[in-house]
Amino acid sequence: MIEIAIDGTAASGKGTLAKKLAKKYGFIHLDTGLLYRKVANELIIKKKDNSTNLEYYSFEVAKNLNFLKLKKEDLRSEKTAKLASLIATYPKLREVLNSIQKEFVNNNKSKFPGCVLDGRDIGTKILPNANFKFFIDASIDIRAKRRLLEKNISFLHENDEKCMLQSLIREMKERDMLDSSRTTSPLVPASDAHLIDTSYMNADELLLKVTKIIEGN
Repeated sequence: MIEIAIDGTAASGKGTLAKKLAKKYGFIHLDTGLLYRKVANELIIKKKDNSTNLEYYSFEVAKNLNFLKLKKEDLRSEKTAKLASLIATYPKLREVLNSIQKEFVNNNKSKFPGCVLDGRDIGTKILPNANFKFFIDASIDIRAKRRLLEKNISFLHENDEKCMLQSLIREMKERDMLDSSRTTSPLVPASDAHLIDTSYMNADELLLKVTKIIEGN
């Protein structure tokens, strides 16, 4: 099985790239960030998101959740994303979800010619021996603008748009800090990863660049 590991920051384009690669090559794909969002969403539903024992509840929720059906549209809120980054700092939770990710790869080895996993520690922790590793990033301003476009809010006044953009920038900086400074599996490029800045690159251009690397062109 060919393994492709894609890591990177929020709204850098890694998720879109992963889906496009999986479709192009007929590989299985897993957005590992959805696992953390699923746990975060469940904590919010159970009203445990403000608990003083959040680490314990995160671990217990993860052990009993069914991760087979992950609907991204149910897990897109900023509240869920922020909580997901927070609980991702918990070593015991990462242990549970890391096992699920590795099981996902092993269970699909005989069913698919390859797999594409995207997240925050794929190349360093989940697939350290991946055939191809990519670390995708872009400037914070560009990423915030992309996230705002995803929200598809067409009726915003110019001043409201600026306020929302600044709010997104602050939230992304907080998430970047949480992801990169945690002691367990921090967000860092694998030493053998291809580093790609997508600040001035669209999704098709990114796919072409990565495809050329994979196919040796």
